Amino acid sequence: MALVLFVTGTLILTAFVAWATHRSAELLRQGEVDFNLLLLPVENLVRVGLIVACLVLAWVSGLPWEQFGLTSTNLAADAAIGLALGLVLHGLLNALTNWALRRFGPHIYSPVVILSILPDSRTEWVAVLLALFPAVMVEELLFRSLLLGGLAVWLPMLPLAIGTAILFGWMHSPQGQLAVVLTAAVSLVLSGLFLWRGSLLPCLVAHYGVNLLQLVVAYRQRDRLMVVDKSGQVNYTE
Repeated sequence: MALVLFVTGTLILTAFVAWATHRSAELLRQGEVDFNLLLLPVENLVRVGLIVACLVLAWVSGLPWEQFGLTSTNLAADAAIGLALGLVLHGLLNALTNWALRRFGPHIYSPVVILSILPDSRTEWVAVLLALFPAVMVEELLFRSLLLGGLAVWLPMLPLAIGTAILFGWMHSPQGQLAVVLTAAVSLVLSGLFLWRGSLLPCLVAHYGVNLLQLVVAYRQRDRLMVVDKSGQVNYTE
């Protein structure tokens, strides 16, 4: 019974998060917003609820917390590894993005999502950095702890890692083909990190670090990103 509840609950939760993320990005492409999406109270309440739901599902499964990476044998080492990987990933993603945009053109990527969460003031920066954590936490708990750690008890690890990477990439498809490929690749790397360290902590640190640095770069390049065509779609341009 515990297995049925865990698997069913995890699949329902995954379907909801995937649909909501994909749908939100699609809606953003249809028009501009005059508010920061990360700072909406309802959105943050939903994220907190999803975090609680993930932890409840882990508890319902009856599996040890270690199976979900919710423990760490070396907090300092896990945090340091996550930080280092986050910096490396950001550098690679930034280089690959710039190369791909020059090679294939701006149609392969839409920065509409990142533009919708950029802060407009120092106060908003603090709020965004705080709100970014539960957003990252939801994705890591779901894709690493539940789908990879939890389901690995009954399903092969490699297909799980590949399947979750494909799903993670699809969630970002409204941001363009480039986003699909890069986010899927990042998901695979984070899954490997999770399996290596046996802890969610380095994945959280790396994921948060990548997103934070993406915000910093996008903030500095806001004028370059804000090129709107006649349809209202925001595209990247050199």
